[in-house]
Amino acid sequence: MLSALVRAATRRPLTVMLLWGLFLLLGFGLGTGVFARLSDNVPEVPGTEAESAAQYLDRADPAGESVTGVVAGAAVSGPELRAEVERAVADVRKVAGVAAVPDPYTTPGLTAEDGQALIIPVTLVGGLDDDAEERTLDEAADRIREIDAPDVHVSGGPLLGTQIGERAQEDVKNAEFISLPVVLALLLVVFGGLRTALLPLIIAVSGIAGAFLALFAFSQVTDVSVYAIQVTTMLGLGLAVDYALLMLVRFREERRHTEDVVEAVHRTVAAAGRTVLFSGLTVAVSLTGLLVFPSVFLRSMGLAVAAVVVIDMLAALTLLPALLTRFGGRIPPAKAPKGGEEGRFFARVARFAVRRKTAVLAVVVPALLVLAVPVAGMSIAVGDARQLPADTEARQLYDTVAGHFPPGTGVSPVTVVVRPGTDTEVTDRIRALSPNAGTRELPDGTAVIEIRPPGTSDGEEATELVERVRETRGDEPVEVTGTAAQLVDFREMLAERGPWAVLTVLAGIFVLLFAFTGSVLLPLRTIATTLLSLGAALGVVVWVFQDGHLAGLLGAEGLGALSITSPPLIIAIAFGLAMDYELFILARMREARRHTGDDREAVVTGLRRSGRVVTCAALLLAVVFGAFMTGGFSPILQIGLGLTLAVLIDATIVRMLLVPATMAVLGRRAWWAPAPLRRAHDRYGLREEAGVEAKTETEDARPQVPTGA
Repeated sequence: MLSALVRAATRRPLTVMLLWGLFLLLGFGLGTGVFARLSDNVPEVPGTEAESAAQYLDRADPAGESVTGVVAGAAVSGPELRAEVERAVADVRKVAGVAAVPDPYTTPGLTAEDGQALIIPVTLVGGLDDDAEERTLDEAADRIREIDAPDVHVSGGPLLGTQIGERAQEDVKNAEFISLPVVLALLLVVFGGLRTALLPLIIAVSGIAGAFLALFAFSQVTDVSVYAIQVTTMLGLGLAVDYALLMLVRFREERRHTEDVVEAVHRTVAAAGRTVLFSGLTVAVSLTGLLVFPSVFLRSMGLAVAAVVVIDMLAALTLLPALLTRFGGRIPPAKAPKGGEEGRFFARVARFAVRRKTAVLAVVVPALLVLAVPVAGMSIAVGDARQLPADTEARQLYDTVAGHFPPGTGVSPVTVVVRPGTDTEVTDRIRALSPNAGTRELPDGTAVIEIRPPGTSDGEEATELVERVRETRGDEPVEVTGTAAQLVDFREMLAERGPWAVLTVLAGIFVLLFAFTGSVLLPLRTIATTLLSLGAALGVVVWVFQDGHLAGLLGAEGLGALSITSPPLIIAIAFGLAMDYELFILARMREARRHTGDDREAVVTGLRRSGRVVTCAALLLAVVFGAFMTGGFSPILQIGLGLTLAVLIDATIVRMLLVPATMAVLGRRAWWAPAPLRRAHDRYGLREEAGVEAKTETEDARPQVPTGA
């Protein structure tokens, strides 16, 4: 497959570049349409009780979606402001599609006790199609915002998803504006020339276009989360730079061995291209674990991110070879190593880890386990507007309500759907669970009991209330829905499907690593060391965002739980990225071992040749993730910090110290496989093209990682 791809790229470079150009136009043209199609329905899980009850209410309840307006910053009982509010309420009631707007001055609980704020709830008619609902929401919200008061905010319901989507688009633009110049500057340092440094950015832009196009395609058949934009874009940008960096480093090495640019491209793809192929596959396989879950959010994120990874991989294996064929003659070869050996620092570190393997393991493993300790107390929640930056309208509305109204105001209720025929004794016991229970009846005779829990919509009190209702109902036809019920069902889904997801990913990774190395112990060692770095990174995220330590430095606050989106995505993506760097290193170790037959020296040589590439790639990826953390959206901050730490810990402590130490402990056994598996690998395992590796090693046993052009 690699041979076919590189032949197509080198024989028809202009055609390949034209096709990718059309792809870019589609991505930045058609693909950006995804921003108008984003969904914030993260906790929905098809088939669960909460989702079934919610769908029933959508059909049977004559009341539709609702939004909330808040007026504050002045005495709301003042004659001028009161007249403004009453005119606005009257106008909103006349908007087509609005079912009800209560009078905030006569309805209990809608005017703050301090007289400085009031709430205007707007309920829409049920059954509106998307276009009609959008028109109604926009007209009602715009009219409320016309009220002449110091603070007027409208959010909630469908408006919240729209506002988050707009913020996501703005954050992506800002992150690209920050990250691309910094990445270019770092690439200039690595390569020492603008021409070479620009090539990874071209691949990165292709990755971004691919992210938009993949998400737009998925939005035609399923919901796409508001979180998907930042996550897929940051990963698409980062991996594209990683893959291009690896290929360019190898290309400049091969240019030392031949003046024929096309031959250098073929040799580059045969060696480094194989690593890119396996890396892309391992990252994609790491994300297949998300497909095991019935959650639409997790499945769509897994498919979308995997699609972006594949696009990055194809860009590195087709577009980059075409660009190198056309312009590679102007890229100078890597300079000869000074003093006869390149990567001396990484060689010294590797030799230290090999010689002091027991001491390294005794220090590094406990240190990573200590960092991972907070994971034991990790909790997840759907979250509220506190996750948003302070300058967003939804957050300003939340802060205004929290500052003027009693705790619990605006908290989403636990909604109990009591079908006709339910024992009245059971219904009475459910109402008795809380003094804050209110009941209304639907046209078909179904009773809807809404219980406002103390604390937050998805806090411990709310989830315990859901569980008490489900215990109380017995076998009666009663269902519970609402934010807290969705969270309870989501947690149950994770507990039920999580082990299968882990098993799926580990089995896939094991097969790919065996195909790459021909060993059964190396995949097990790789999985173990990767889990250590992943646990350490996730532990720090819990310590910062759940417990609140140093969260203020990132513009966030401790929320008592991580976002429901963060742990699954951090685990899946970070695991794949760790495999990325593992393959970079194993590829060089394998080359050295095949050439010398010395297992101990192969470890040192592998780190010496790959250390600079891995470190630079990790630094570039950390820059990309860090740029996306400037938006201030807490779930993205959590994902960004988790991935940044995972990449940096893995590329430094784990790959530079733990990997050589464990390889030294295993010795020759690291590459062992039972005879039947060894024969299967010899026959079916993917390898470099014959002669490429041997020729490269013979001509120069110590290829140079470039330090300048």
